[in-house]
Amino acid sequence: MQTIAFIGLGHMGAPMAANLIKAGYLLRVFDLVQSAIDGLVAQGASAARSAHDAVDGADVVVTMLPASQHVEGIYLGDEGLLAHIAPGTLVLECSTIAPASARKVHQAAAERGIPMLDAPVSGGTGGAIAGTLTFMVGGDPEVLERARPVFSVMGRNIFHAGRDGAGQVAKVCNNQLLAVLMIGTAESLALGAANGLDPAVLSEIMRRSSGGNWALEVYNPWPGVMENAPASRGYTGGFMASLMTKDLGLAQEAAQVSGNSTPMGSLALALYRLLLKQGHGEQDFSVVQKLFDS
Repeated sequence: MQTIAFIGLGHMGAPMAANLIKAGYLLRVFDLVQSAIDGLVAQGASAARSAHDAVDGADVVVTMLPASQHVEGIYLGDEGLLAHIAPGTLVLECSTIAPASARKVHQAAAERGIPMLDAPVSGGTGGAIAGTLTFMVGGDPEVLERARPVFSVMGRNIFHAGRDGAGQVAKVCNNQLLAVLMIGTAESLALGAANGLDPAVLSEIMRRSSGGNWALEVYNPWPGVMENAPASRGYTGGFMASLMTKDLGLAQEAAQVSGNSTPMGSLALALYRLLLKQGHGEQDFSVVQKLFDS
């Protein structure tokens, strides 16, 4: 059996790790929050004392961390994980970070003979629990084939986006579009409700018409319209607005590097920053509906 070191057991990492345990992998887990470690140990994982302890002797290393600085901090430098991971160990970096940061870590890994993929995910906590995530993978296609059995336990769709950092580019493009669609859906539902329409009826009309989109299909932002959506449980669970704001910022960074004009992405970032100023950062990103409350 392969031993997998899994570092980062947050809302996404914990259920991803749990699916690897169910599939029969030997999991060694670490997180800065002890209760997160305890929850995975109860499901069959072994606890590591530190990130270095987790990767010692592992066949595969998976990390799911909040941001670029955490990924660079844990992997790079004399005390970073790359200085301690054995050459040939497969590294799957599943955080959503800046493409430039991903390329920096890729290069450092390659210099040490460590095959690495950047593989951010889409699908939310529901997809992480169900094992139906989408992986957007950057790196060597031969390394992807080696990693495919591990990804397949945690996800349903595995795309090779391109070379080093390409997975991160795909992720920020996807999340920029997701934010724009969610904002447009929330704005339209508020307009309809203000003019006497039932939001549930309007949602169904738009879902089956040319305005149909993912938010209307599975993630309606209007409370009570969709029973299992975060909006119907006080915007709890799901993908936090603070993380969407971070991803929109990464998209703007990528646009600046390439010289692209992204007016919709820029506006989306401004609106989500306003949400954070209003204290909604810990709520699901569909809470953008509140910006259009009358």
